[in-house]
Order: sequence, then C-alpha cells, then structure tokens
Amino acid sequence: MFKVTPNPPDTDPIPYDAALEPQNIKEATERAINFYLNPSALKTSKPTRKTGKIYLIDPTVDDETLLVEAYESLASASVMLCDFAGMLEGPHRQTLLGIAQVVMLGELAVNQALEHVAGVPSP
Repeated sequence: MFKVTPNPPDTDPIPYDAALEPQNIKEATERAINFYLNPSALKTSKPTRKTGKIYLIDPTVDDETLLVEAYESLASASVMLCDFAGMLEGPHRQTLLGIAQVVMLGELAVNQALEHVAGVPSP
C-alpha cells in the first residue's frame, strides 16, 4: 500500500516568542511559586517595568518651539470641543463647553508663557 504522508511530515518553523526566553520563564516561575507558597514575597517585590518610548520629545528642542506646539494643540482641542458641543443639547453640551473653557484657560497660560520666552513685554 502506498503512503501519501511524507516522512517526516512538512511543518512550519516554530515562530519566535519573546515570552519563551529563559529569563522570562524564570521570572514567571518565581512569581507563580511565590504566589502559591510565599504570598508575602509578592507584596514586597516590585515588577520591573520599562518606561515606554513611543512618544518622545527631542530634548534639544527649544522652549519657544515647545510652547508654540502646546498652544496650537490646545487651540485645536478648543475648536474641536466647541464644534462638538454645537451638536449636543442639555447637560452634555454644558459639560463640553466647560471643558472647552478649561482648555481655553490653558491656552491663555501657554500663550502668556510664550510671550515671556519670546521677550514680548506684557501690557
């Protein structure tokens, strides 16, 4: 009788999984053992966390540029909130208008700081 299955069968290579690194497996094992056998160890140990580096601001950017970007972002948020509030009625509209006012106050504060950095005398 003829055998259709190849010998050995063709298989895809095993994909890489960072969770299967020896250090990660060791840490997971220690956490599991401490969870069941030594619960007080979990309260004192802190997991190591890396800070996210997705959004970074170049540290060489000057203060004036940062303030201009913050001012423009707040101005855009204020416009979006007012436009959205125009579509609503009642308490939801009042809430959005209150948020828009807080954003506008932040915009004014950033604008004042921008004038200080630029050296513009205040009236």
